[in-house]
Amino acid sequence: MEVWSDIACPWCHIGKRRFDTALERFPHRDRVEVVWRSYQLSPDTPAGLRKPEVDALVEMKGMPADQVRQMFAHVAATAAADGLTLDFDTVIAANTFDAHRLVHFAGDRGPEMLAALFRAHFEEGRVVDDHAELVEIAASAGFDRDAAAAVLASDAHADRVREDLAEARALGVTGVPFFVANRAIAVSGAQPVEVFTQLLEKAWEDSGAVAGSDDAGACEGDACSV
Repeated sequence: MEVWSDIACPWCHIGKRRFDTALERFPHRDRVEVVWRSYQLSPDTPAGLRKPEVDALVEMKGMPADQVRQMFAHVAATAAADGLTLDFDTVIAANTFDAHRLVHFAGDRGPEMLAALFRAHFEEGRVVDDHAELVEIAASAGFDRDAAAAVLASDAHADRVREDLAEARALGVTGVPFFVANRAIAVSGAQPVEVFTQLLEKAWEDSGAVAGSDDAGACEGDACSV
């Protein structure tokens, strides 16, 4: 199972929670390998911008501020129903490239790193393109502080992030989260747990059917798109 997601995508945070729930209930979960792949919704966002997400989205999409706030309120309410807290009043726009490098650095513990980054970005108002902040986030999740700092001080895992982005383009991915099982069955968006359960079951049965949903809007519906 491959999952393309972005740390700056609230639907990816929700989708991960729902997928994790479905996987936990799946009787063959020990046979499922999940690879979290990098995606960037806003690769041109300058690192260190430190602009509130509301202002950044207004500028990027040309949407009225009130419309953006209403959209965020809807996403936050949806997340709350899944036990997640999204505090958009504190979210800071960020370039997520280096954060994705940390997910690759985490290896088999990538899901733990990703979860820590989601919490930092959406719940704690931390700047996830600041290297000092990223080191602290990694350390708080139980990773070696010095090793994380060394990764960020170099270009380690940058090629792996770029490879993920290139594969997403090759597959025609324009919105995340995007879930692909065995490169044969795909589901787009933060679908209900039941849909992810069906995805896992179909993949297990080696079905060639494709299930999905259309991407829509900047972060509307159940996915974020470019």
